[in-house]
Amino acid sequence: MTFNFSKPLIGLAVSSLLLAGCGATAPVLVSTPVENIDTLPLKVSQLSETEKQTWGHKDLFLDTIPGMAVEKAYTELIKNKKGDKVIVAVLDSGMDLKHEDLVNVLWTNTKEIPGNNKDDDNNGYVDDIHGYNFLGESYNEQLEAARVLKLKLGDAAMQAKAKAKIDADTQKYMGYKSQLDQMYPVVQSAHEAISKHLGKSDYTKKEVAAIKTEDQTLLQSQSIIGQMFQYGDSITEVLESLKDDITQITEMLNYNLNIDFDGRKPVGDNPYDITDTKYGNGNPQNRVDTESHGTHVAGIIGAQRGNGKGVDGVANNVALMSIRAVPNGDEYDKDIALGIRYAVDNGAKIINASFGKAFSPNAQWVYDALKYAASKDVLFVHAAGNDSENLDDPNNPNFPNDQVNNGAEFTDNVLTVGSLTSKYGSQMVSSFSNYGTINVDVFAPGSEIYSTVPNSKYEYMGGTSMAAPGVAGIAALIRSQYPKLTAVEVKKIIMQSGITTKAKVVVGEDSKSTDFNKLSTSGKMANAYNALILADQVATGKAKL
Repeated sequence: MTFNFSKPLIGLAVSSLLLAGCGATAPVLVSTPVENIDTLPLKVSQLSETEKQTWGHKDLFLDTIPGMAVEKAYTELIKNKKGDKVIVAVLDSGMDLKHEDLVNVLWTNTKEIPGNNKDDDNNGYVDDIHGYNFLGESYNEQLEAARVLKLKLGDAAMQAKAKAKIDADTQKYMGYKSQLDQMYPVVQSAHEAISKHLGKSDYTKKEVAAIKTEDQTLLQSQSIIGQMFQYGDSITEVLESLKDDITQITEMLNYNLNIDFDGRKPVGDNPYDITDTKYGNGNPQNRVDTESHGTHVAGIIGAQRGNGKGVDGVANNVALMSIRAVPNGDEYDKDIALGIRYAVDNGAKIINASFGKAFSPNAQWVYDALKYAASKDVLFVHAAGNDSENLDDPNNPNFPNDQVNNGAEFTDNVLTVGSLTSKYGSQMVSSFSNYGTINVDVFAPGSEIYSTVPNSKYEYMGGTSMAAPGVAGIAALIRSQYPKLTAVEVKKIIMQSGITTKAKVVVGEDSKSTDFNKLSTSGKMANAYNALILADQVATGKAKL
């Protein structure tokens, strides 16, 4: 699980409002050399609405937007070449299987008869038509740290670390909630005052700034609303963001950090017994509208291209397998391990894993599953996490990973992805993104990504959760066009073919300036155009990895 406020409204804004109102040599690719990248002009104009919705597919050289050059790849390389169908497992929360942009690209288990309550194909799972649901009817869950404390999992050191985290996070989020509970009515009241004065509820920043009055209450409202425009294009949007933040924080306190909460009870299994596998059901549909994460991720990978609806996914010939295993809280190691094995055994060639957690008492179950996936030539694409931390610091683990204590990789099929913004230059790395030369492999677009959400709708979301599926989409493109390439080759191609820069970028909560090429193993941004060129060279024997 990762937690990120929908808008950066905590911090300075809160304080202000409360005061105011209360190894071979790599082949040469056909692309612009790095020295030219670093002389590219910064994009000073605001993104158009179309650019906002598609920036992750743009090309850095053509658009001065650090996208993955997906549009360029289709126009110049793929053209009408459809390639082989590739099954991509979305190991996540439930997916909207009826979404207008996903319904035609779902994986379907043709060996299973829908709704007969039988395991027709004898794969161990009943009625698994589009995937499997390892969560049953549960959704809200604790963080693993809370479960470690409640069940006394792990050793004394793990329990002490878990207690420290729960205590610190509880205090932090109670503070956030207190601030937001004060902040929201202040903004709401100011909004009502400005609306009454202007005679309309929808107004612009310029209209607010133009108000001339000696009424101290109205002046105060003018000041408050003026500040809020830096967090959204409309005050309605800002108020919605505040409400969303309050909801997320309330859920964090009531469920995620609550040691006494039991979110697993509806499932009926023992989540700490890997042999207890007869649980869940064959319906990986999202249970509530707010369970939107898996749907958003799925759209980034493979929303139907060219249908004139919503968004185009990165990959054009995929079958999306929905595996519901990530609740509104931390995932269980057992669900992830079994979910990986389910994906592998049912034909997935790529697994997208947009989740992560700081504690993993049964990490070995997942490690064994990752090695099993490697043995079956399956690539595992993982989100780096949203804690603004250097994952190479032993105090900042993000599970699952592909090594222990920064040692040698025990498997070579894991590709971990950090997040980029649309602002090429010093602010290119998302402020929330984790990084690390050992633990993060590559970066990709992850801030404010427009994609599918339940009920055939579309929204912007941000996180490394959005960066990973972009890279999974590139991997699917490669495996579709060049099906003989292995998972390991695809991983290396994506890392080696990316674009880098010598520029310094700001990272972490302390906003320190760091060389971009030192933030990941590859030091690069994933690039679909370059990846396909290198894939062709490797597939035809013109280049070696």
